Amino acid sequence: MARSRFTRLLLATPVAGALLAGTLAGCDRMKSGDTSAASPAGSASSTQRSPAPVPRQPPTTCDLLVKSMTPRQRLAQLLVVGVSPVDARAAVKVVSAEQVGGIFIGGNETGLLRDNALAQVQRVSAVPVSVAVDEEGGRVQRIDELDGSIPSARKMAKTMTLDQVKALGVTRGKAMSARGVTVDYGPDTDVSDEPDDAVIGDRSFSNDPQTVRKYAIAFAKGLEEAGIEPVLKHFPGHGHASGDSHKGLVQTPPLAQLESGDLLPYQQIDEFGAVSVMVGHLQVPGLTADEPASLSPAAYQLLRTKYAFKGPVITDDLGAMRAVSDRYELPDAVLLALQAGADQALWSSGTRVGEVLDKLEDAVKTGKLTDQRVHDSAVRVLSAKKACG
Repeated sequence: MARSRFTRLLLATPVAGALLAGTLAGCDRMKSGDTSAASPAGSASSTQRSPAPVPRQPPTTCDLLVKSMTPRQRLAQLLVVGVSPVDARAAVKVVSAEQVGGIFIGGNETGLLRDNALAQVQRVSAVPVSVAVDEEGGRVQRIDELDGSIPSARKMAKTMTLDQVKALGVTRGKAMSARGVTVDYGPDTDVSDEPDDAVIGDRSFSNDPQTVRKYAIAFAKGLEEAGIEPVLKHFPGHGHASGDSHKGLVQTPPLAQLESGDLLPYQQIDEFGAVSVMVGHLQVPGLTADEPASLSPAAYQLLRTKYAFKGPVITDDLGAMRAVSDRYELPDAVLLALQAGADQALWSSGTRVGEVLDKLEDAVKTGKLTDQRVHDSAVRVLSAKKACG
């Protein structure tokens, strides 16, 4: 099997290379039946009368990679920052300065998606950078000027079969991949009967949760087949919220009502395949108190427990959306999101990266953000990027 860029990086790093070599040796011993390395000599498990402990599994390559990073490097992997859609040099500068884990290309300009411009960005990063766009179809698409337009989600559900939607996802995914994109902030899994031009509106497949679920799975499966990471949004459901979270904090129906409608698409979420989930800036009575879900530990707990989601979770835009920016300074909002349970914090302006990392480093040093919390998120992020081999 060919080694990944990350594995080569590990082997080139003395400490990490030694860790990896030790892990591989441990794996070989376990395969041959020698599990003595699983429990240290003289440990309680070897002297007390108790069931034999389960052999400790060697860490994955992602574990090793994260452990080989400095605290700041680990934290940087949890950031997704906006970059200019037309200025490759500016994007290179953002990535090379702090080695952020991901970038987001917003707006309708396409300069950074032409002529292999994103290759310059990947070259300055020791770790592959995720490159995200919003590509839902209809009024939310980023490569229509380059590769043609696709229908809105609502129109897809009304005029196309599930197989056709999956095929469209494959075709669109391949077009994005060819331009250097790795992540699509779509499909939209909101359940909504809003007018087409409302904040969600025709971005939703339907007001019927099962229709949303089936069509979202089809589109997500197509993207995944093409090598694009789909991101379901906006948990726990923006489709019946009281307004536009770009303009201020909005309220959804109570949690019990969401569970019987807006949250149904997230049931048996593993059927979507390898996806991420975006948490919206939504105040949910009975769940988030007066905070938006993106900053609420209860919202992430709901996603992880009741809906058993194990993949990466990203926030909606923490810098440009007034549901958060009216209440918190950007560094504070990023810290609150990570403390609450987010794996990635997104802001589209791309500014203040160093300031944010300073804030997060201080939080780790003082125990406000635990090493384990950062480690777990970094492993999920790197695994989703398929960066660990």
